[in-house]
Amino acid sequence: MRLVPISAAKEDTFLAQTIYDDKGRVLLAKGVKLTKGLLARIRAHGFYCIYIIDEYSQGELDDIIKPQIRQKAIATVRATLNTSMALDNEKISKFERKKIEKRGQQELENIQKLSKLIVDDIFTQKDIMINLVDIKSVDNYTYNHSVNSAIMALVLGIGYGLNRNDLYDLTMGLMVHDIGKMFIPKEVLNKQGKLDDEEYAVIKEHVTRGFNYLRENTNMSTKVRIVSLQHHEKVDGSGYPYGLKDAQIYKLSKIAAVAEVYDALTSGRPYRGALPPNEAVEYIMGSGGRHFNMDMVKAFVKNINPYPVGTIVYLSNNSIAVIEEINSLYILRPIVRVIKQDDKIVEPFLCDLKRESNIVIKGICYEV
Repeated sequence: MRLVPISAAKEDTFLAQTIYDDKGRVLLAKGVKLTKGLLARIRAHGFYCIYIIDEYSQGELDDIIKPQIRQKAIATVRATLNTSMALDNEKISKFERKKIEKRGQQELENIQKLSKLIVDDIFTQKDIMINLVDIKSVDNYTYNHSVNSAIMALVLGIGYGLNRNDLYDLTMGLMVHDIGKMFIPKEVLNKQGKLDDEEYAVIKEHVTRGFNYLRENTNMSTKVRIVSLQHHEKVDGSGYPYGLKDAQIYKLSKIAAVAEVYDALTSGRPYRGALPPNEAVEYIMGSGGRHFNMDMVKAFVKNINPYPVGTIVYLSNNSIAVIEEINSLYILRPIVRVIKQDDKIVEPFLCDLKRESNIVIKGICYEV
């Protein structure tokens, strides 16, 4: 299977990963044959990319957590964030507020339980490599982004050598890191096109508003709240809300920053398309020491696969190939199956880029 922009998806291929609507219900199950009508339906629901199975890439990629746990986590984050928005309404009665607060406490307990479950499950896995990009629509972006960033941060935290208690706080912090966005007007949050200075200032308020909400309405630990506050700080001091520099930023927040940005870059947004994984990885690597702590970037590079099996790529020798097998110690030098040379279809053959040092991958190809 391979990830393609919805604009590059073709009829008569098959959906390789189930996609869900903004309520967490199955919109289309994996295995369905794609038609012009179904592709239009996917596009109408705000999805910018999907996984497909076609003649070039037929294998499957496994998520590092079970799909049902991921969907349960997304549903719990959705409920928690929506409850926070309900509590922000000054017009509700004291009785109604008390009822909502009780529901919110239960939801936060559920997030804590799920975070612990996910940490305990992934912590026992060996040689973890993230191959999948989570598919999100415009409407479910914040909820999916929170869960996916949490899982990615957890993997990076394990690679960095954090103890289990720090991993609990890190995962929980990413689950609620964007809770402040519930207090930002949707017309600003989902604006098509570039934000002006005033709108950007409003967006930046989400970190302090989220931190204040967690401090005033929950018993979540200080570490969790700091992750929500600092995940947009940059090590060169150019981040927000306080312009902190490397030594001033909490270590869990530094990991959160890498995970959050990678997931955001690989997600389609109203104002830009999704970057393919390899370009997002290059961005993170290029920002090491400037936006991101270099130790965190090194942990990131070891655990993220920019070219998952099934990806179609351009090679520097004017060939097109399919990623066949990952060289775990040299993730940028996989074994590929060449299917086209000099614009001509050829009998497929394998090429190990670890051995063919004069050939490099130039980029991802969506159409052969």
